[in-house]
Amino acid sequence: MSQTLETSIRMLYDGSAIADRVDRLAAAIAANHTRDRLIVAILKGSFVFAADLMRALMRSGVDADIDFLRLSSYGQGIESSGTVTVLCDVATDVAGRDIVILDDILDTGRTLAFARDHLLARGARSIETVALIDKPGRRQVHVHADHVGFRCEDVFVVGYGIDMGQRYRGLPFIGHVVEDAARS
Repeated sequence: MSQTLETSIRMLYDGSAIADRVDRLAAAIAANHTRDRLIVAILKGSFVFAADLMRALMRSGVDADIDFLRLSSYGQGIESSGTVTVLCDVATDVAGRDIVILDDILDTGRTLAFARDHLLARGARSIETVALIDKPGRRQVHVHADHVGFRCEDVFVVGYGIDMGQRYRGLPFIGHVVEDAARS
């Protein structure tokens, strides 16, 4: 008999909990709003979060610009390589702008720290950071998010734009992956 791994997803945060938290994050960001605010979403994982947050900001009276920064440290795997690579840079001139960086997961801290330093080097006036999920137990770089959606244990999460090897992004909730050994 051979062993295979069967994957199941256990819900951590349902759609209504996520929507409530996104609204609260938008209100906190709106309270600090400046005239020349640019949202920079780190792709691919934060695209669903970014869309919902932009609508929530609009409901809070903020019509911010948005651009995207596509970074990679995971590739197709489930462990960070330790190296952050720019796959697609922001097209907007960030010089003199107040930037809000959106990231799906703050774990090792490398991606968020890289994005912050990258945008500051391009002349951003200020940086405010938002992480949908914060896993402080995995931090390897000294960085924190100014706003956090959910603090999470060190479990592999998927859904709401977050993937595992490009799968599970479309789940309407955030769950953690549980791999059970199954006999076949």
